[in-house]
Amino acid sequence: MRARRLVAVASVAVGLVALSGCRTEPGVAAYVGDHRITEDAVTTILDELKGKLPTQEPTQAPAGQESAAPAASRLPARSQVVSTLVLLDVCKKASEEKGYRAQGQVQPQQVAQQFGLPADAAYPQRVAELYTCLSGVPAGEPVAPTQEELTALVTAGKKAGAIPPEVTVEQAAGQLDGDQLRSALATRKTLAEAVTGYDVTVNPRYRPLAFPVLSFSGDTPAISVPLGEAGNDAVVDAG
Repeated sequence: MRARRLVAVASVAVGLVALSGCRTEPGVAAYVGDHRITEDAVTTILDELKGKLPTQEPTQAPAGQESAAPAASRLPARSQVVSTLVLLDVCKKASEEKGYRAQGQVQPQQVAQQFGLPADAAYPQRVAELYTCLSGVPAGEPVAPTQEELTALVTAGKKAGAIPPEVTVEQAAGQLDGDQLRSALATRKTLAEAVTGYDVTVNPRYRPLAFPVLSFSGDTPAISVPLGEAGNDAVVDAG
């Protein structure tokens, strides 16, 4: 048995926050303190991407090669845009308050290549800013997974087809429980604790909302941090 390996998202561990408060206001996707992330801002980002991506249908590729994905399939979900904007705002506030300094510079071109998006669009630029900012947030000491977390991780892996259905939790744990998993759990814990004091509220239309810290090969979330009142802070599906 070989479970597919886990891969860090964009080689940068990311995650976020618990929700506090119950503010709701028409046209607001999320609040970070007094800052409003508006629905119009989210729409503008998505509309720009739609305008820059080609609209033609994918052509048939030669035998043995994959066809190019249609433009619409490369667009991020609206909830992904909200997550990115919230995470970026929180990370900037935390970095300023605690004196964090970025340890790596992520370029928009890297993000654009990874997701098949134009590098001059706002979304890959914001994602690059986010990954750069989060590279300066200390992860803390590695955290050992609980039995419940391992069980949820294996369940998610089987659902994604990354772990064969006949594999037991005990069998998979030997391959999955290592430095990468424990570092991801530490990152999730550190980031969640770091933003506890921020008054973050997510519009109910986006709940439950989560952001992946670690993924299976194929970009299926393995470890995610919730961005709202509902959902677990263990292994969640952030799709």
